[in-house]
Amino acid sequence: MTKRVVTLAHYYTQPEIQQMADKVGDSLELSLYAREAEADIIVFAGVRFMAETAKILNPQAEVILPDAGSTCSLVTQTDVAALKAWREEHADYVHVSYINSSAEHKALSDWIVTSRNVDDIIAHLYEQGKKVIFSPDRNMGAYLNYQYGYDMPLWSAVCEVHDKFNEAALNEALSAVTGKAHLIAHPESPLPVLKRADYVGSTSGMLNWVKQFKGSPEEVIFVATEDGILYNMSQARPDLDLRQAPIYAGCQCNSCPYMKMNTIEAVKRAQQGGGTHIDYLSTEQMDAARVPIERMLEFSQRYYA
Repeated sequence: MTKRVVTLAHYYTQPEIQQMADKVGDSLELSLYAREAEADIIVFAGVRFMAETAKILNPQAEVILPDAGSTCSLVTQTDVAALKAWREEHADYVHVSYINSSAEHKALSDWIVTSRNVDDIIAHLYEQGKKVIFSPDRNMGAYLNYQYGYDMPLWSAVCEVHDKFNEAALNEALSAVTGKAHLIAHPESPLPVLKRADYVGSTSGMLNWVKQFKGSPEEVIFVATEDGILYNMSQARPDLDLRQAPIYAGCQCNSCPYMKMNTIEAVKRAQQGGGTHIDYLSTEQMDAARVPIERMLEFSQRYYA
């Protein structure tokens, strides 16, 4: 009997990888799709925490990561034992964790959030009178504290890609534009960059902002996130002058090395059953991690319906 293979790809993968996928999306979209996918095998062209999330949500499927090295600095910078102790220090707080985290990390969380729903979920918790701690992304947490006046204690890890964006290089790039310039940014970027942005939001949110842009084609739009999404933006709006925000003077070259490990050869191999199988998570670990993920998905389906 032929096994049904479903291939998922994040927006940050190369265009040719996206073209091989059954579904392309951001973390929230891909999580929802993975949960409902009627698949024997899910090939996840992304990074390890995404493949782990797919396995947690669809444990009957065989989930394969094309390259074993596809990790995330938010995971590698987080010591789970230290995280557990930090959570215990804040035992009366709700622990909200960004989806860019390991299965072990998720199992220590009360809620999981993505960059698309983090604002709404944390606002919901504060409206209920809850106290919140936020992990692992320090930049995202700092922006939420600044934007909404929260006082959330923050874990200290960063996305090594987004953390490279800086205000000095951005100022130089903006000053070099003779006409009108805009900045849109992912909330994993440093706070000084986010303070300058016309729009701060998720990968899908930025893509939708570009799709709906009503300005002149001569206006320049700088995008502070991983360069993969520039492909999708250019496909949607080839009439616009879209540029990745610089990380230092003159450089528009900020890519996630882990996403780029999803090569055509690696994805094809995974579709044939090769690659890294996500088969190392225990039932207890998956059950514990599933609770905060499902809480987030149920909230999102209700809130954004």
